[in-house]
Amino acid sequence: MKLINIGYGNMVSANRLIAIVSPESAPIKRIIQEARDKGALIDATYGRRTRAVIIMDSDHVVLSSVQPETVANRLAEDDEDEEALEDE
Repeated sequence: MKLINIGYGNMVSANRLIAIVSPESAPIKRIIQEARDKGALIDATYGRRTRAVIIMDSDHVVLSSVQPETVANRLAEDDEDEEALEDE
């Protein structure tokens, strides 16, 4: 199982990740509110501004204060590391 750091020592499973999106649009704000109402919202911002919304395959929504590009780069770095290990 591969874990991705989403900031402040919090991790999510890369295998269960569906999307990493910005929280500014109205549809994403609706997704966040629906997840909050269902009890499926995980706030990992530690009181800071939400910069990335991570949608999981379990219908959980994770809020992160790290930029979406940063989370995507961490995911890509882990893929490169894994490929390098396979080549050895």
